[in-house]
Amino acid sequence: MAWYDVIFMIVCIIIIILSLLQGGKSSGASGAITGGGLNVFAKKQERGSEKIVTVLTFIFAVIFLFLSLLLSALASA
Repeated sequence: MAWYDVIFMIVCIIIIILSLLQGGKSSGASGAITGGGLNVFAKKQERGSEKIVTVLTFIFAVIFLFLSLLLSALASA
């Protein structure tokens, strides 16, 4: 296993953890069943730690994308 495979796995684990740390944007399970959480485009400002977790998730998702493309290119070469 090469060093970039280890980095890829670490990024995957970090994305999973950050996704689990994000707060739910709907009104719970009842909102999911009745459709109460369908305000996808509603303006809701995130503050404090929620904003940090959202930004970190985005950054690691971009890193994940580029690492996936890199590993795919290396595997085909």
